Amino acid sequence: MGLVRAAGAALSTMMGDQWREYFYCNSLDNDTLILKGEKRIGPKSSNTKGADNIISNGALIAVNDGQCMIIVEQGAIVEVCAEPGEFVFDSSTEPSIFYGDLGENLVNSFKTFVKRFAFGGDTAKDQRIYYFNTKEIIGNKYGTANPVPFRVLDKNIDLDIEIALRAHGEFTFRLMDPILFYKNLAGNVEKDYKKQEIESQLRSELLTKLQPAFARIAESGVRYYQITAHTDELGQILNELLSKSWGEHYGIEMTAFGISSVTAPEEDIEMIKQLQKNAVYRNATMAAANLTAAQADAMRAAAS
Repeated sequence: MGLVRAAGAALSTMMGDQWREYFYCNSLDNDTLILKGEKRIGPKSSNTKGADNIISNGALIAVNDGQCMIIVEQGAIVEVCAEPGEFVFDSSTEPSIFYGDLGENLVNSFKTFVKRFAFGGDTAKDQRIYYFNTKEIIGNKYGTANPVPFRVLDKNIDLDIEIALRAHGEFTFRLMDPILFYKNLAGNVEKDYKKQEIESQLRSELLTKLQPAFARIAESGVRYYQITAHTDELGQILNELLSKSWGEHYGIEMTAFGISSVTAPEEDIEMIKQLQKNAVYRNATMAAANLTAAQADAMRAAAS
């Protein structure tokens, strides 16, 4: 009797998978990076017995603005779409990609990871649809728990010292290559993947690169109290420094960087002021001495 019930359930599931399905994803909020696609089943729908992780041939899949959809079969990416619209799933065709505004990097990743597939009516598979949030993810706060060294250079007075700075602000990032993000970070999530699962790592890597970024702008002559006026330049430097870990590994790009405050210890500020005063006094004394020597030479020349 048990075998009959099992066969009956399997038959019912298989028949359910023949109904045309509609997969969609509601708006992804700022805290959600990935959400598993939902199969729409209305109160009057006849398709109530299809398997959760099976996509029927001919199923409709909707993609909204600011989203990238991927289809995963047995853990392997088989389809990618980053263009808004409705699409029909056809298991008889070759893998396809609609990359929208995500660029050639997504195409290259797709070519690297795509798997040829043809699954007919076999239900012994795991097929999932994931939606990725490709909008800018805003409001990511950072702050230096430990002071960051900053080199103070003033060639006019031969000043070259290091002080300790603390910085706080926010940055914005965007998923530029959802395939890399899925393969190297997220994997087969059961329901969703929240920003909080990665923000600590991103913040840690950002702060690690802040010191060499500060060193670069210090070399260009930027004073520590002028850093907030050079946030765009600093953001570009950080993006360059983070391109390997964020861009090439996570598929993430920082799109904006802001500094709300930069502070130095009072003792460092006083030390700089004192050194500047000493340098100005020393230069003035040397100038006066040089002038006196020149006057003496002039007087000797006149007497002769």
